[in-house]
Order: sequence, then C-alpha cells, then structure tokens
Amino acid sequence: MIFVVVGTQEPFDRLIKAIDKWAGLNPDKEIFGQISYADYKPVNFEYTDFISPPDFNRKFEAATLIVGHAGMGTIIQALQHSKPIIVMPRLARYHETRNDHQYSTAKSLGKLGYVHDIYTEEELFTALDSAHTLKASAPIGNSASDSLLSFLKDYIMR
Repeated sequence: MIFVVVGTQEPFDRLIKAIDKWAGLNPDKEIFGQISYADYKPVNFEYTDFISPPDFNRKFEAATLIVGHAGMGTIIQALQHSKPIIVMPRLARYHETRNDHQYSTAKSLGKLGYVHDIYTEEELFTALDSAHTLKASAPIGNSASDSLLSFLKDYIMR
C-alpha cells in the first residue's frame, strides 16, 4: 500500500491531484491518503482529512511506500521505520508555504540518500512507476547516538 501524507497544518492540493491522476492510470495500486484541509478531493484513491495517531501508525506500518510533503515529522518516521519515502516539497511560488524551507530539506536529504526527492508531477509519476526499485534508508533510532551526545557534551564543556 502507498501511504500519502501531507501533514496536519496545510493542504497540498498539487501533490494530491498528481497522486489522484496517477492512481487513475494505475487502478491496481492500493493507495490511502491523509490529505488535511484539501480543496481537491481525490476520486481514484481512499483518503481521510485527518487520522488518529494509532490509525496513522497502523497505516504507516502497513505501507510499502510513503509519499509526502517534505515535513520533518513524516521523514523522520519513515527513517525510523526504514520505509522508502518520496517527498515533494511545498513551494512558495505556488503559495503552498511561506518560504522554501521544504525545498531545502528535500534537496539536502535527497543528496544524502535519505529520501527520494521529486519536484514535478512528471518526476512523481516516474518515481511511482519505479517504486518497486526504491530502497529505504537504514533505520535510525529514536534518539541521538552516543557518539553525537558525547561530542556535544565535550563541545559544551569547553
């Protein structure tokens, strides 16, 4: 199952429309979306505006692929559960956000191999068409590593 996540603060109609278009071309794919206060309502996949934390966690665990905005909560959860994640950042030029911080997040984490960053509907379709080849990053822990904590402690003590 592909789990589409846009967070709870802002709608992301550009992403939802693109997923819905792809879903219409791929009716055999199971897709579920958490779409927030979206003006656009999908017709080709199941969705909810919001989802309870326990249901969110169940959907996340069941998913073979996460697709979402470049929000850190979604990205961190995908990394913790070693799920492949495609991120499309919200962009200021489309009035989806106040600034392009998600663009910077997606670019940086994409270069490091933590996410599969895409920026257009065409790139999204290509990534979804080849989803079976996308690899998840190695899982991360729920807290900072001992070496990082030791480094920070030493730095602060200086």
